[in-house]
Amino acid sequence: MALLFPLSLAACGSQPAENAAPPEAEASQTAVSEPEAPKIECAAPGVADFAPVCTLDRTETPNGVILTLRHPDGGFHRLQITRDGRGVIAADGAESAKVTPLGSDRIEVELGGARYRLPATVRGQAK
Repeated sequence: MALLFPLSLAACGSQPAENAAPPEAEASQTAVSEPEAPKIECAAPGVADFAPVCTLDRTETPNGVILTLRHPDGGFHRLQITRDGRGVIAADGAESAKVTPLGSDRIEVELGGARYRLPATVRGQAK
């Protein structure tokens, strides 16, 4: 399996002139874009108000689900979903995540001065 990656890079060079697509064929091709990640409410460090400007990526790993929360400026935090009732924890870094329930279906997570509002199932929370 490790040999496939270097071989696939070698195949990514430019096409020889005799196999090149005509210019009109290139012009008619359209880019296929990835679906946009869902927006969540967040507040960057030092910002008081929340806005739906951060994105949320979900990745399945052998250690569990990792959530990557991205800010419009390129900053991000990674959280790991736990199965022990804590909800989420910081997936990396020295700082811990502070989780506050906001009802039966949302939590607020503070990490590195940034705050995020995430959908969640909160057990034992009064409605």
